[in-house]
Amino acid sequence: MVIPGSGYHQFGEHEGTPVAERLAAAGFDAAVLRHRVNPDRHPAMIHDAQRGIRLMRRHPAIRAERCAALGFSAGGHLASTLAVHPERFACPDDDLADVVPARPDAVVLAYPVIDLAGDAAHAGSRLGLLGTDPDPDDLALLSTYRHVTPDAPPAFLWHGLLDRGVPPENALLYATACRRAGVPFDLHLYEQADHGVGLAEHQPEVARWFDDCLLFLGRHLGRV
Repeated sequence: MVIPGSGYHQFGEHEGTPVAERLAAAGFDAAVLRHRVNPDRHPAMIHDAQRGIRLMRRHPAIRAERCAALGFSAGGHLASTLAVHPERFACPDDDLADVVPARPDAVVLAYPVIDLAGDAAHAGSRLGLLGTDPDPDDLALLSTYRHVTPDAPPAFLWHGLLDRGVPPENALLYATACRRAGVPFDLHLYEQADHGVGLAEHQPEVARWFDDCLLFLGRHLGRV
């Protein structure tokens, strides 16, 4: 399930369908999640992400036994929320909530928003998700690196060192939490990558993230 970046306001189209098409060409069933955004607020977004995973597991053309969530920027935040809180915000109107698990078997976090409360927080994503006066408890709960446990799925993370919108400390925070919890992870930092580059097709030294990601997905979703 591909989750484009949005800042929880507006989707980056280059991080949606083109990525799903590349995954499909590599032999993976792929779908793009277009979740609710501002003016909707949390937990609408996580409800949509949970529903998306459940539908992929039950869709007659997919019937996925193992699913991954691949998110960019704020989409990476949503994927990481699925990873650490897969059932916490279950929607009472979701008829699959008690039938199909929402926990992904792996997550791919591309220049993700991870921290909502500290110096590395992305103010635009925080605003779109929680509004102008967020509850400190929500900020803590949704700073996802704080909630990585040994039950969290394996994670593939990549970030650019030129990223000034979402500092690379976000990926480092999540990777460090995985290390401490014993969760398998890959971490890739690219010296010349900025924010929002998607597949980075015009930057060969950055574009290789996708091939490395395929190897990771192959290990953890049972493909070669």
